[in-house]
Amino acid sequence: MQRIAKKLKAIWNGVRFVLGDAAYDRYLAHWHNEHNADDGCPLDRKTFFQQELNRKWNSGDIQRCC
Repeated sequence: MQRIAKKLKAIWNGVRFVLGDAAYDRYLAHWHNEHNADDGCPLDRKTFFQQELNRKWNSGDIQRCC
């Protein structure tokens, strides 16, 4: 039963990675490893995703949605 749970968790993590849902978790891990000594604090989830949307859609690389 434990092997099945591990496989399901791995599949779930893969789905989260592909869909971008794990991006905030990766950002937090990076921030704590690289920027924790700074005086700032990490972005909240809403601000992070808003900045990601702006970065993706306003970078000049994408001119349309489809």
